[in-house]
Amino acid sequence: MAPEHSTTLIVTDLVGIFVFAVTGALVGVRKELDVFGVLVLALATGLGGGFIRDVLIGASPPAALQDWRYLLVPVGAGLLTFWFHPTLGRLEKTMNVFDAAGLALFGVAGALKALDYGLGPLPSTLMGLVTGIGGGMVRDMLTSRVPVVMQRGELYAIPTAAGAAVAAFGPEAGFGTTTVAIVGGGLCFVWRTLAMWRHWHAPVPQRSASV
Repeated sequence: MAPEHSTTLIVTDLVGIFVFAVTGALVGVRKELDVFGVLVLALATGLGGGFIRDVLIGASPPAALQDWRYLLVPVGAGLLTFWFHPTLGRLEKTMNVFDAAGLALFGVAGALKALDYGLGPLPSTLMGLVTGIGGGMVRDMLTSRVPVVMQRGELYAIPTAAGAAVAAFGPEAGFGTTTVAIVGGGLCFVWRTLAMWRHWHAPVPQRSASV
């Protein structure tokens, strides 16, 4: 792995883990879980997508079990959220923006790591998508909620896949890792944020007229 690639991947991974862990911990606080339950959701949300990705691409053991930072970051995020949740809870719109940022970071990081492990651009895009949505799906299933990605018309997975595709196909076109990470992450973040702000939705099938 090239030094630039390694540094970019680790930074995007850790920042994404922190952001997603905060959103997971907030769900735990709102479900009135104790500190252990809040930390479980922080860990599941922050690490779930990357864990699934690493298992699928054969990165064994997964990064979360190799590098102490991958465990310390979500635990720290969970504790901060547990202690300061009244303040964070009032920042609902801001937290949605953070969630979009985490989605962008994870989508890019997942695609880049898959490339490092020899996958082609298309499967790397899929791994970026899995990394982005996996933790949130685990969080929602643990708390008996319909996963955000499965909600009707929600523009969540599509922006993630688009950002991951930029990161996965960009190097094939000769662009540097940092460049594709910024462009891919920016595309996902802006698209997801605009979708929430402007109430954009993915196409859904039209109901057939009753006979």
